[in-house]
Amino acid sequence: MNDKHLYTEDSIESLSPLEFTRLRPQVYAGDCTYSTQLLVEIISNAVDEYRLGHGNEIEVCINGDIVLVKDHGQGFIPNSMRDDGKTVLEAAFSVLNTSGKYRDDGTYEGTSLGSFGIGSKITTFLSHWLTVSTFRDGKSETIEFKEGVFDSRKVNEKSPNPSGTFVKWQPSEEFFTHTEVEINKIRDLFKTIVCLCPGLTINLNNNGKTEIFTSTHGINDLVDEAVKDTELINNRFSMNFSEGKNKLDIVLTYAGNYSSTIIPYVNTGLTESGPHITQIKTVITREFNKFFKEKKWLKEKDTNLTGDDIQEGMYVVFNITAPNVGYDAQVKSRITKIDMTPFTSALSTNLEVWLNNNEKEVKSIFEKAAAARKARDAAKKARDKAREQNKKKQKALKFDSKLADCNSKDRSKCEIYITEGDSASGNLKLARDNETQAVMPVRGKILNTQKATFAQIQKNAEIMTMCDAFFGPGDWSIDPKTLKVTYHQVRYGKIIIMSDADVDGAHIKNLFYTFIWNFCPDLIKDGYVYAGVPPLYKITLAANKGYKYLKNDEALAKYQKENKGKKYQVGRMKGLGEMDVEETEETLTSPNNRIIKQIGVEDVAAANKLFNDLMGNAVIPRKRYIKEHSQEATYNAE
Repeated sequence: MNDKHLYTEDSIESLSPLEFTRLRPQVYAGDCTYSTQLLVEIISNAVDEYRLGHGNEIEVCINGDIVLVKDHGQGFIPNSMRDDGKTVLEAAFSVLNTSGKYRDDGTYEGTSLGSFGIGSKITTFLSHWLTVSTFRDGKSETIEFKEGVFDSRKVNEKSPNPSGTFVKWQPSEEFFTHTEVEINKIRDLFKTIVCLCPGLTINLNNNGKTEIFTSTHGINDLVDEAVKDTELINNRFSMNFSEGKNKLDIVLTYAGNYSSTIIPYVNTGLTESGPHITQIKTVITREFNKFFKEKKWLKEKDTNLTGDDIQEGMYVVFNITAPNVGYDAQVKSRITKIDMTPFTSALSTNLEVWLNNNEKEVKSIFEKAAAARKARDAAKKARDKAREQNKKKQKALKFDSKLADCNSKDRSKCEIYITEGDSASGNLKLARDNETQAVMPVRGKILNTQKATFAQIQKNAEIMTMCDAFFGPGDWSIDPKTLKVTYHQVRYGKIIIMSDADVDGAHIKNLFYTFIWNFCPDLIKDGYVYAGVPPLYKITLAANKGYKYLKNDEALAKYQKENKGKKYQVGRMKGLGEMDVEETEETLTSPNNRIIKQIGVEDVAAANKLFNDLMGNAVIPRKRYIKEHSQEATYNAE
């Protein structure tokens, strides 16, 4: 029987570590869109040297997709032969699970980030070539690999260089969509590393542009950059604990926003989840509640504030140094095992002292947490009320609004235009395709949700009605913990925010984006939200040859350049409410002619900061942004 799907003895393969890594690079390198992880692995080894007390400077040179990393640590022992015929240096870069960092009683005391013996090998295996040189005790050894395979070795018995390890490589396009590193991620990584390792300097040469990364105040420098002008307290909680191999550096403060930010590092590696995060949060919640009760700010009959209440506006960064940490994978983002006993007891003691020494500022934290609980309770009551009302409603939509809905049962093909006022929506309703296009006007500029209280938002008819339209009446609620809208379905495949092509229209769009980002961010993350771009100019061609619409000044300038000598008239388009039905259909509702832009977010943290800076209560961040970006303004006041 000749069947390729038939299981035979030839179906089983045994691959070498090199073959397996090159066949399935994501197993060890994670996301292979860029080669960034290779640099992360080599940098981690250099940082381990610094943390052990060897070398306070790391040099990184990026030239196209070729990367060079120099550390001035101990270096490997040159030309030290093993029983398998390889030198220690060769094995460290080519034999999987080879490392000097496994044992708790070893040189690195089990607290190294590079504890799997994999990182440097995947850099070798996934590169066209890699060259590594080690310098120690006046000697040196240099090894070259090609396509992951040993190629040559040079030994110098009299090396003038001091101790250290130099690694240079070129990633292979066979394994990476883009062989370059993500330079912004690397810059952020270097900023973080020097803050976690004060005293370390990283010199970056990025294609001829040099940058020096260093930190004076450690983790506090990270927090300074994050909270800036939004910080609510003057005296942060800061703790540096050390007991044997166990160390904890932590900074805690509060900002004037509604979100909680905890940035957890373990052995200088950023993590996403694990028992360390849970236990740090538990200690903070317990100690704060204990202090609130002692001061009788919380009465005996009052229930404790929840962790979500206390953590509203909290910003925490910590780095734990601990031996024998368990990770779920090579990228080390999830912690599966860590002994937190030494850290939680020390954190409790230090928090108690800080709370007692800063009673005035802690009172403001309590008031913020109590307000969060009040808002959470109000949200729960509103949700329960909405659910009760929903039981009495029919499934058919019965909006107390001016929504002109569409008819299609295939909601993924449906889209809704959100406009300001009846005049702007009038011709849209006449020009639309009733089968798939809905139109909903709202009255005036909607509430700025970045500044408003939760109670104000709940009472705002426009916002509540939009949520009804997007998700269905009674089929959505506000989560009392996150203050985010939860829903079962989205009734439209596209939500198109439409406003005039002027500064006032841009502000209206920004208010809509602020509302959606604060309460329904998944609508943006999942690609539902679009900006309608009405044309700014109408070109009337000579001899009744028709019209052409141009979206902005740049398009007009290009058209004028390409049509020198030709006769035509340029007219500035009116607002949405002043366009006729034909113009509206051709420029705004016709899928073939209209211009709509999908709104997306690449960096969630940066988006949160931008909304807070530009739409929040603080004036200074907004002024600073306007000053820094004033040259980018393109508004034509004509």
